[in-house]
Amino acid sequence: MVIIMDITPWEKVKLARMPVRPTGLDYIEGIFHDFMELHGDRAYGEDRAIVGGIAMLGDLPVTVIAQQKGRNTKENIARNFSMPHPEGYRKALRLMKQAEKFHRPVINFIDTPGAFCGIGAEERGQGEAIATNLAEMMLLKTPILSVVISEGGSGGALALGVADKVYMLEHAIYAILSPEGFASILYKDSSKADQAAKDMKLTAQDLLQFGIIDGIIPEPQGGAHMDTSKMLQNMKAVMERDITEMMQRPMESLLEQRYQKFRKM
Repeated sequence: MVIIMDITPWEKVKLARMPVRPTGLDYIEGIFHDFMELHGDRAYGEDRAIVGGIAMLGDLPVTVIAQQKGRNTKENIARNFSMPHPEGYRKALRLMKQAEKFHRPVINFIDTPGAFCGIGAEERGQGEAIATNLAEMMLLKTPILSVVISEGGSGGALALGVADKVYMLEHAIYAILSPEGFASILYKDSSKADQAAKDMKLTAQDLLQFGIIDGIIPEPQGGAHMDTSKMLQNMKAVMERDITEMMQRPMESLLEQRYQKFRKM
């Protein structure tokens, strides 16, 4: 067993990117039951980088959305390495608006190096799709809980990150871009990614200190992949507690707190 004690930010980056870590579908299958996946954005097509649908959290119906990585090269190609196209974000928003209509809370699992920046994605309005999600989620009249489970990169992650409660796993990362990209821009040398990771303050511990996230979900000793059952228990406990509390609050109060939360950042 790998014992994780005091590790550097760059080591956390490498840990967050490990393909053996639980993925969004692992959390969906392990925490919820009766999951029914829904497809398509009703405008262009289906994006397999984002999985979403309706499920039960105990006795409560919820909408769950996850950015999905693969376990190997074949799966990653099928999931576009968890880098959504505009239709993926539009699908996510469609499901969130549906959740609002039927008074279902929304739970998002964030795990992406960033939104896909290919020509097709730009032609179909990648920036507009992300911006629309940010604006619509701010006003969505239903509780939203988002968790960065491994890698939260740039606007591709933020498009699912406007929530009443935002959590990170203990060894997850959340940043404006990759350390390699940051190092290439700032230091003109991508090999200095380890220094960039330190300077970027991208760990869960850094972001909790800055007030960007609401809490850290502890991982089992050695990381989430070392004891998936324990990780699922930790995650489910937080979700059941927070969703129950948010469902009992007046919607006007929840929306005002959500606005103030992001307004001060």
